Amino acid sequence: MTDQSKIDQKKAKRASLLERADVTFGLDNLGAAKVPANLPKPAQRLKTEPEAAPSRAAPQAANLPAAESDGPSPAPARAIALSGPYQEIERWVLAEAGLIVPEDPVSGLLEEFRIVKRDLIADARVSKDSKQRRILVCSPHQGEGKTYCAINLAIAMAAERDVEVLLVDADVIRPSIARRLGIESDRGFMDALADPSVQPEKLAIRTDIEGLFVLPAGTTRSSDAELLGSERTADILDRFTAGAPNRFVIFDTPPALAASPAAELAAHVGQTMLVVRADETSRAALEDARQLLSACGNIKLLLNAVHFSPSGRRFGEYYEKGD
Repeated sequence: MTDQSKIDQKKAKRASLLERADVTFGLDNLGAAKVPANLPKPAQRLKTEPEAAPSRAAPQAANLPAAESDGPSPAPARAIALSGPYQEIERWVLAEAGLIVPEDPVSGLLEEFRIVKRDLIADARVSKDSKQRRILVCSPHQGEGKTYCAINLAIAMAAERDVEVLLVDADVIRPSIARRLGIESDRGFMDALADPSVQPEKLAIRTDIEGLFVLPAGTTRSSDAELLGSERTADILDRFTAGAPNRFVIFDTPPALAASPAAELAAHVGQTMLVVRADETSRAALEDARQLLSACGNIKLLLNAVHFSPSGRRFGEYYEKGD
């Protein structure tokens, strides 16, 4: 757990979790790869002949070539319901951990993660690609706040209307999401990967936070990295997002520079949120982590534990003071 919960919210100036990382780290060239200039040209569309005037001759529809007589479109995939057991999350557990508490008044922390989720949701909806609704949360090193940010992002995103969020504990080496939320579980993500007969949707715990589901890490094995690199992983993730345009899957993974699961999962997600700790994460660590996660073409940076905002931004105070 990061030290956000230790910050005296009344005495210390509230600072943004998000800062432009290129200002702090000077990473002007960080971003998506450039589009190659020698891409093949798209196939030309066939020009449609103007509709002929109706005549008294026999209709010619039966003489149309097979390519022009389209059959019925295939039915879209149906969403698979997340149908695991129901568990309540004690709100005092969230408060003690310094996490967002859904029913509490709007705070600076919630406002910050509202900004984060808007960017992620916008990219997913513009692309209309199911992979863009799979979001990997990672950090270069341990102790930079990735799990803290993953849980807060999931809670903030679940507050969206008509949105389901599945928070997956993919930190198979040191799983902690279930413990931090006070959830009890025996099986989870790794059990579904190891056993094809296990239906992963039946292991996703439905919480009393509307729209939020949690899939614990489950039983860890020495072959976890190989399981994450198998075709079973792709099948399970497709199972979660196929036919469910309003479902987002958030993965909390081990640090990219400490273990390989993050790099394995990067190939199966459309967006990565790389959490870096202000005044601690080096540029070399960022570059190394970015390279390891390069299988995902959309990497965003989130600057965590910021104690100073040059612009003086302090979200949450407006709600407290009123007009």
